[in-house]
Amino acid sequence: MSDNGLAQATDKMRASGVSDAAIEVFSHYYRQLESGATGLIREDTIEPLTAPPMLDDVEISEEAAREAMSRTAIIKLNGGLGTSMGLDKAKNLLEVRDGKTFLDIIVQQVLAAREHHGARVPLLLMNSFRTQDDTLAALEKYPELAVDGLPLDFVQNQEPKLLAEDLTPAEWPADPTLEWCPPGHGDLYTALLGSGVLDKLLEQGFRYASVSNGDNLGAAPDARVAGWFAASGAPYAAELCVRTVNDRKGGHLAIRKADGQLVLRDTAQCAEEEMDFFTDEHRHPFFHTNNLWLDLQVVRDTLVERRGVLGLPLIRNEKTVDPADASSPKVIQIESAMGAAIEVFAGATAICVGRDRFLPVKTTNELLLLRSDLYELDDQGHLVAQATTPAIKLDKPYKLVQDFSRLIPEAPSLRQASSLTVNGEVSFGRDVSVVGDVTVNAKAPATIADGTVLDGVVDLDA
Repeated sequence: MSDNGLAQATDKMRASGVSDAAIEVFSHYYRQLESGATGLIREDTIEPLTAPPMLDDVEISEEAAREAMSRTAIIKLNGGLGTSMGLDKAKNLLEVRDGKTFLDIIVQQVLAAREHHGARVPLLLMNSFRTQDDTLAALEKYPELAVDGLPLDFVQNQEPKLLAEDLTPAEWPADPTLEWCPPGHGDLYTALLGSGVLDKLLEQGFRYASVSNGDNLGAAPDARVAGWFAASGAPYAAELCVRTVNDRKGGHLAIRKADGQLVLRDTAQCAEEEMDFFTDEHRHPFFHTNNLWLDLQVVRDTLVERRGVLGLPLIRNEKTVDPADASSPKVIQIESAMGAAIEVFAGATAICVGRDRFLPVKTTNELLLLRSDLYELDDQGHLVAQATTPAIKLDKPYKLVQDFSRLIPEAPSLRQASSLTVNGEVSFGRDVSVVGDVTVNAKAPATIADGTVLDGVVDLDA
């Protein structure tokens, strides 16, 4: 039955204009899926990575940094809709602060880097079929952004969702777009090659690429890291950060015992019974930021040699065909992680950077931090921390952005906060301050008055 399923899936992809390279990659993973592959990386097959080089210890001359920056392109992942936060358009079009969206700030960072380093520094977005139109429309106000000979974006491939029961393509007439999914951000390499963007970058004299998630505003163009990467001669590098108790869910690098190669292990690749090892910040002391550095020539040569299939580890993602309808048919999405390419390139390396290069927004908890006075946005688009980051835990009423913005129209001051936990539905007034460790409890909808200073445990039902 699975042979028939593969034929149906590839026929569907061809009919929709999906590239031959993407179909070849999908077929590669499909065969793994039908053979029962899970993509799990067992703890007894790896050794923890304990001593990566530290960026703080790196010495790069200004000239070397500028030269590396002149040959570096900035690639941002922009395919996500932010559906978990209730969004229905590109997540990077969400306003972050000062009236600016993620995309506005990314553009500001790139234009500032151009001016500072006297370099072209192109920005390319990897869009999905769901985010391209809105994103390109938003970029029309930046006519100076384009670099001659290069597009502003390229589109991530799409693949059919597969019914879990028989691995045939799912059908959902109520909304046929839900029959499709992106292949995970591991599709970056296939999309770069298939779109022709990889060749265009090389033709324009760009040798390196800095790749990161669009919702991580910490990953601004950085000439120092670019200079380190160029000097390393490595084909590929990953940025890491020191892990804390709050980073237990993030993926980490490890050393494969079989051959000493660096590998990436994400949450979905860890067996449930081994999660204690995975989440132990002392055993695996560094987490993977998903900020990557690529030698574009090596990437191209490797893709051509492997006929477009890098062979990244499979990620088997089980969902329902309609994410908003738990009763809809169960499907499997075949995915891969772009960071897993570290095991493909001999000589790949990693570097530990400061926490300021990792400011992702996955939930409204992080969005509250960026909207608050904990950060200031400088004239280069950098978010500069003004105090130590407090732990934020908002209850379910704040999960969706529209509800979050209604309940917290103005972020409270967090510069003196150690933690903020909100239980229940609480509307925040203006000029509210959080001091120390604060827990706010409300069994029924409640309001915090303008100018309130929150300290300790606050029971609004009392």
